[in-house]
Amino acid sequence: MTDSGDAGTGEGSADAGDASAGTGVGADDAESTPREGAGESDGETDGGGESERPSGGAPALTVDEFYDAVEAEERPVLTASQVARRTGRSQAEAVDALDALTAAGDVERVDVETDPVVFYPSSWGDLAARERVVFFPERRQVVVDQPTQFTRARLSEFAHLVDSTGTDPGTRGYLYEVRQEDIWGAPFDDLSDLLARTHSVLPRRSPHFEGWVEDQWKRANQFTLRTHEDGYVVLEADREELMGNVARQKLEPGQLRADLSDTTSWVNEEELGAIKRTLYEAGYPVRDERDLDSGDPLDVTMNVELRAYQRDWRDRFMERQAGVFVGPPGSGKTIAAISVLEAVGGETLVLVPSRELAAQWRSELLDRTDLSEAQVGEYHGGEKNVRPVTVATYQTAGMDRHRSLFDSREWGLIVYDEVQHIPSDVFRRSADLQTRHRLGLSATPVREDDREEEIFTLVGPPIGTDWGALFDAGFVQEPEVEIRYVPWRDDEAQNEWASADRREKHRVAARNPAKVGEVRRLRERHADEKALIFVDYLDQGREIEAALGVPFVSGETRHHVRQRLFEEFRQGERRTLVVSRIADEGIDLPNAELAIVASGLGGSRRQGAQRAGRTMRPAGSALVYVLATRGTSEEDFAQRQMNHLAEKGVRVRERTME
Repeated sequence: MTDSGDAGTGEGSADAGDASAGTGVGADDAESTPREGAGESDGETDGGGESERPSGGAPALTVDEFYDAVEAEERPVLTASQVARRTGRSQAEAVDALDALTAAGDVERVDVETDPVVFYPSSWGDLAARERVVFFPERRQVVVDQPTQFTRARLSEFAHLVDSTGTDPGTRGYLYEVRQEDIWGAPFDDLSDLLARTHSVLPRRSPHFEGWVEDQWKRANQFTLRTHEDGYVVLEADREELMGNVARQKLEPGQLRADLSDTTSWVNEEELGAIKRTLYEAGYPVRDERDLDSGDPLDVTMNVELRAYQRDWRDRFMERQAGVFVGPPGSGKTIAAISVLEAVGGETLVLVPSRELAAQWRSELLDRTDLSEAQVGEYHGGEKNVRPVTVATYQTAGMDRHRSLFDSREWGLIVYDEVQHIPSDVFRRSADLQTRHRLGLSATPVREDDREEEIFTLVGPPIGTDWGALFDAGFVQEPEVEIRYVPWRDDEAQNEWASADRREKHRVAARNPAKVGEVRRLRERHADEKALIFVDYLDQGREIEAALGVPFVSGETRHHVRQRLFEEFRQGERRTLVVSRIADEGIDLPNAELAIVASGLGGSRRQGAQRAGRTMRPAGSALVYVLATRGTSEEDFAQRQMNHLAEKGVRVRERTME
């Protein structure tokens, strides 16, 4: 008998559509170059050193340069004259350089009776495995074959990962697109820094593309909210026509109270959220430079030394007075948020998605600061205490009868933890708190309805550090991620899938009985690691619970039992838990060394990153296995879930099981 209930909240699994997209690119506007690492060739060869300098005195020809010439000519073998043309050498210099590479064993040569001598790579595999970046400036698309972690991390700062293709080694490719919102939210203080970052990744400069980037950068800085010297708020435009043809035409009556000049209007402060949203949708994000309320004063001192990047996050927030801390799990976003609370020095409301996270926040505040227990309250279904620092759940805060929570104190700071939950009814309600400092926290501020721009519009711009930089610095451990394509257990299971309708097919594939055996094998292989096994379906969770003899924690588990099991896992008293969606976010489960995703929520990028993120901590080597039924929509969903991690610099490999 099939249990159709979904694990966790009891809501149905999202049946995400196929998000894959072809490149749709041709040769008309492509600019490309093969690349090794992040930049142009630096004179090193793949063969273990620099070739000898040719006798003519010209710079030595590197293997990379030869590979570049092969790809540019689109021929498997090259003559010396072709190499000379592609590398800017004379014929004699090219011959000498090629002879040196031949002597080093990096290329081979053959004398052809009717043609000149031709040269070809000694190892074609080296050529195929090299990173190659192809740029289509007219379409603002970037196609990357075999990208390095450096390249993926750099691209993530100004481009959006659309799709990835290929499953075998040597065939992995990525398609990126640069959208206007990517430029608006790029984490750079000025245009020159942004352009320098594009130059470090893209193969060559494009005046057309750079002109478009400059235009988008200017659009993001043409409307500004300021506090007038008399205390009210005004909207300023860079030019008269912008105020007249955009703001005064697009905004609703009553949102602008009065025109003060051709470029300035007095705004209705109760409509600030709606004003920002309207102008953003019109293509003009608004810079918010108002003097925000600090609320009733609160003297707080932290007892934790911040990491350099956490101090940078705090300082950038205080300069902007609003923003979203974006960083991988384990990077210390909560600690950075507490440092903002200290810097603002005002009473603070923290909104969180669950009671478990509310308790964790209260514990962190008491442990990391000199706040007393009487100063920190929780407000949710279990208790309702409003204190100078109050931690409330989104669910309770969203109820009409608890509206007074927002008005009960003069909050100086609103913290939205797991901010991706914000575009909802509770966020619409809290969006009128635009006069306060607003801080969002998220490892994955993405939504499958593509409304994440509302997060940055109504809370603030993204503030973060390149995930790859945190991996390299050792602050966060990069997990090893592997997608495993699992066959059907038997013909009966496959026939059930084949006869199901379209929506039911995904559910049947997700609950493929063969996954239970694969989970058991992986758990036995990594018997010493602390493991979390994620499921999206109750019946599958119970099957794995029975097969492994370990507890299954879901939305049906009583709250006190759930708390006890999580605490036992944290303390190391329990090594394995099977968990539903309730463990996707908002629960601190540190030191998990192994994550096995038996089933997931369609192609949810956020869920994929959250579950992998359970293993991201400062120390240890963590493993993440994502199971997908071979030959079904789960393959596409698994790839889509992992795309977001790949975009952040996490290496993802794939394996087909027999």
